[in-house]
Amino acid sequence: MVSNKRTIPNSSTLTGWYKSSYSDGSQSECLEVARGHAHVPVRDSKAVTGPAVLFSANGWTSFVTAIKNDQLPPAQ
Repeated sequence: MVSNKRTIPNSSTLTGWYKSSYSDGSQSECLEVARGHAHVPVRDSKAVTGPAVLFSANGWTSFVTAIKNDQLPPAQ
């Protein structure tokens, strides 16, 4: 159930979750993404019943591209 246009309160209600093949398996800082949905849900792998953030397909592509190209601003 979507609580607003950008989040889902309980991400365990969705299927198709997977981790990046670059994940080392330590579970310390992993995100999971779910396939097969109209928007791209992303959640913290340690909080499977926690919220998920929803990206548009274009938004997710832009985010991943920015990470790959080291174009994100530094954390404040």
